[in-house]
Amino acid sequence: MDVITVDSDVFLCRGRDVNWVLLREGTDLTLVDTGYPGYAEQVEESVRRIGGRPEDVRGILVTHGHVDHIGGLAHFHDAFGTPVFAHPAEVPHVRRDHLEQATPIQVARNSHRRGVLPWSLRIMRAGALQDVAFADVQPVPADEPLDLPGRPVPVPTPGHTTGHTAYLVPSAGAVATGDGLCTGHATSPTAGPQLLPKMFQHGDDVAGLSPLDGLDADTVLPGHGAVHRGPIGEAVRAAREAATRRKW
Repeated sequence: MDVITVDSDVFLCRGRDVNWVLLREGTDLTLVDTGYPGYAEQVEESVRRIGGRPEDVRGILVTHGHVDHIGGLAHFHDAFGTPVFAHPAEVPHVRRDHLEQATPIQVARNSHRRGVLPWSLRIMRAGALQDVAFADVQPVPADEPLDLPGRPVPVPTPGHTTGHTAYLVPSAGAVATGDGLCTGHATSPTAGPQLLPKMFQHGDDVAGLSPLDGLDADTVLPGHGAVHRGPIGEAVRAAREAATRRKW
């Protein structure tokens, strides 16, 4: 696990197969996503590496309800009482009233593709097949700063899932884009702004890029891949072009 300092109080934390983000304001923290269930210790360690304590996390923001992004919600809530927030349209997904996620059968059908088999074996060890339904998730308003450390602003980016949401950090010109805009993945042969394979998408992921296009930001903090620096509009255009070349 690596912790990359993006700005003095903004950090991208990179696990083996998924990222999460930490925002700091004084001694208080906001956590964006939590990785797979098996990443709980790594997420706690990332907090300590930036000088914090897990109990300093004042809230967890969910980009979307896939297992690799919500696997630690129950751990933080049960151990530290951390409140959890998501876009209203994503709340039922986090609660597992319905599921918008690649099934084991879909993954198996694509196991012959580059990187899929070793990736799938790793994520199973990290808890990808666990039930991560989390009931105590609260809806957040869109398009206005939240009363959480870093004052993140939710930016709805439906496409990857119905309620997928990015979080803009205006003070740093950075956006935590979740899976709506990535820069790499274990199943991708390329690095740079891109969308995930269609197997992982549950809506119009290309249209989901549009809300990012006009943001005042020059740093992308993706759910998968490395930090990307440069005008986000250019990253969006690159991802759209890459999407036209997707094979699956």
